[in-house]
Amino acid sequence: MAGGKETPRQRMIGILYLVLLGLIALSIPDSLLDAFKNITDSLDKSRANVTTGIQNTYTAFESTKLKEQPERAKPIYEKAKQASKIADDLNNYVEDLKKKLVTEGGGINEKTGDVDARDNLDISPRLMITQGNGKTLKAKVDETRSQLLALLDEKERATINFSLNAVDPPRRGDVKKNWEEANFGEGIPLGATITTLAKIQADAKNAENEVVKKILGKVDQAVVNLDQFSAVAVAPSSYVLVGQPYTAEVFLTASDSKSSPDITVDGARVPTEAGRGKYTGNTGSEGVHTWIGTIRVKQNDGSMKEYKTAPQTYTVARPSAVVSPDKMNVFYIGVPNPVSVSAPGIAKDKIKVSISGGSISGSNGKYTVNVSNPGTATVTVSGELAPGKTSVLGATSFRVKRIPPPKAQFAGKSGGVASAANIKAQDYLIAKLENFDFDAKFRVTRFTLLIAKPRQDPIKMVASGDELSATMHQAMNTIIPGTTVVFMDIIAVGPDGNQVGLDPIVLNAN
Repeated sequence: MAGGKETPRQRMIGILYLVLLGLIALSIPDSLLDAFKNITDSLDKSRANVTTGIQNTYTAFESTKLKEQPERAKPIYEKAKQASKIADDLNNYVEDLKKKLVTEGGGINEKTGDVDARDNLDISPRLMITQGNGKTLKAKVDETRSQLLALLDEKERATINFSLNAVDPPRRGDVKKNWEEANFGEGIPLGATITTLAKIQADAKNAENEVVKKILGKVDQAVVNLDQFSAVAVAPSSYVLVGQPYTAEVFLTASDSKSSPDITVDGARVPTEAGRGKYTGNTGSEGVHTWIGTIRVKQNDGSMKEYKTAPQTYTVARPSAVVSPDKMNVFYIGVPNPVSVSAPGIAKDKIKVSISGGSISGSNGKYTVNVSNPGTATVTVSGELAPGKTSVLGATSFRVKRIPPPKAQFAGKSGGVASAANIKAQDYLIAKLENFDFDAKFRVTRFTLLIAKPRQDPIKMVASGDELSATMHQAMNTIIPGTTVVFMDIIAVGPDGNQVGLDPIVLNAN
């Protein structure tokens, strides 16, 4: 590789390809062949993306440089097109090879989306080695690489960055294979060969992209001609709260309408038009965002001069609508009450939250309130409007209430008719909250059981806890259809530790 280094993506694909190729010697499970197919798809997608990028580069050049400086730009444009022609010749040759291999492999399998005989170990060696296509391909790869590098001067060749090559692998013990044998020879399944050819096409397209960019880049003018002027007002912040001063700088600026300076924001290039860059900031997250722009302009001697903007800030806040009916502003005792707090224009880490009548914990807009006594609790929100300056932004009062009493249930019912068999099979009495959004648990601590059989005196028993006693079980095992089972004097304890009496349960056995 003439100078330069492979990109991380190129290295990753290369290493993964070598690992998969090495595994072929062990076995060829479907998972391994699927992996080759996934790499092929990734390489094809990457090649398509690079192709689109190259076309966009040509389109931009044609609409600007080629129109504005035709005498200077046309020879450069034709030289870049020559690089594309060289790469296309190799790509077309490889595409023809792929078609032959797919045809020999029975076409594309609709189920896998891959060549039908992808695990075949004979097709690749026969077409690529025995018939000499691999040797021809190697020569074309080397020729394409040399022709592309020849379009660049010596200094550019030293810094070029592409991995298009066909180098024989190093000797492994007593085994010495050439490039075509290592990639297409004995033991190589057809699916792996298709991946190898896709990699060559991707490498060729990346090489074309690198050469085209370097060639077209030579047209950039070294002289900046200031031919348009504008009045500009720049404010250090685009979000101001009541009481904060609003300041802005107003000045005259000049630009070269025919130049395309290199403009970046935080290291990322921004599109330019008529000598001006247009930055679009990220609004995917809330808070205050700061950015610095850098403009690099080529001087007459070929060197680049750099200019930086002052730090610019903008604030991103979520659109919000607050509806606060008084009857819904409630904190419940014994459970954590979630609270979300935000203040447009102020970063979440600059907000402070406090409470009277309870305790609050959390950060970054998400808080939890705990209260212990009925009454009222007030949440107060403060924010840092400027370094060292904190102001109260607002306060909201909430009613503090106990959790509503649950419903007692036995055999899944709070009353009504149940089968005698189902009643006999149950062991516990439970207390269940209905239509309550919090995860609050109640536990029955004592209850009285009354069993009234037809034409017999009622039996009454008392139990501690939520489980039927042994005596209760013995009595329950004797119930018959027509028996009335009543749970009464039911006491439960909730998350707040207070005892609460529950409605009785009346079950009629059938």
